[in-house]
Amino acid sequence: MRWTLTEDQELFRDSFRGWLERFASTDAVRGWLESGDPSNFERRFVDEGWFAIGSPEECGGQAGGLVELALAAEQLGGSAAPAAAWAAAVVAAPLLGGAPDLAARSLGSGEFAALAVNSDRPLDAGGTLSRAGGTVPNVLGADRARWFLVPVRDDGRLSLTVVDATEAELVHRRLLDRSRSVADVVVPDLARYDGIELADQRLTDAALRAAVLVAADSLGAAERMLTLAVDYSKQRHQFGVPIGSFQAVKHAAATMLVSVESARSLIYYAAASVDQGHDDAALHAAAAKAQACAGAERAADSALTMHGAIGYTWEHDLHLFYKRAKLDLRLFGSPKAWNERLAGALPLVPAA
Repeated sequence: MRWTLTEDQELFRDSFRGWLERFASTDAVRGWLESGDPSNFERRFVDEGWFAIGSPEECGGQAGGLVELALAAEQLGGSAAPAAAWAAAVVAAPLLGGAPDLAARSLGSGEFAALAVNSDRPLDAGGTLSRAGGTVPNVLGADRARWFLVPVRDDGRLSLTVVDATEAELVHRRLLDRSRSVADVVVPDLARYDGIELADQRLTDAALRAAVLVAADSLGAAERMLTLAVDYSKQRHQFGVPIGSFQAVKHAAATMLVSVESARSLIYYAAASVDQGHDDAALHAAAAKAQACAGAERAADSALTMHGAIGYTWEHDLHLFYKRAKLDLRLFGSPKAWNERLAGALPLVPAA
């Protein structure tokens, strides 16, 4: 199956890609990663309207849907641009319906609420706090968030409590992929806060959105690594000929290409399925996260092998996307976790 984008979606994709090429070159990205301060990029990202594309208008967004968000994630992954703030914001934004004042301030201004959940597992895989507060590990974009949405389970009822970031304590963690950031969030006693009632299904929907967006990010990184590997295979010579002429290298590049193109249609389809509330949306999102991220990791290893020792160096671009793909593999759940969800949801078919 080949997914076909609309003309508007193609225009959005190409425009955003061009903007990133102009303002987020790999040299610029490397500078942000070295300094640890992507605020200049994030400010421009917000000021020029890209931060709000694809998110609900009531949250300060500019409309669109999950397909548009997946297209944006793909381009961000393909440029290795700092994306923790944006990813955290767009996953949490649809949950702000019970807090209209806060929703109106989100996204459009770049001030956003992040879900205080462990980003090392599927977003809805437990980990809720009680009213006594506690520590939530590995919260994506915690260092950039203005508020935290803390899932609280009290007497079997699920709610979200909005906590100002200034009232929480952060314990920063250092990632190998510096284009994203996580921190442990120490949440205060929540007894004095009012909670926003939340159905479990809403949190599950957010988990599916997160899975699709991480899969799209890994697709962008994988495609960029394929391009780098093919280009380098034409430049690097062994035995007097380009290594791209060797059968083994051709097979590796072809395998990467098949993985990228199959992941692309799978991700767009899953995005549309989740957005439209399809009966099998959970299966589609799980397949996209498991297959696309695993494929991107394999592509990363193949690209590094084709580059040889130069691929390890800070000066070469490959390591930016290699690290990106490796983090995407774990972010909001490993392929194993999502494959287990697939296996649990599919009906058992008796042997013939």
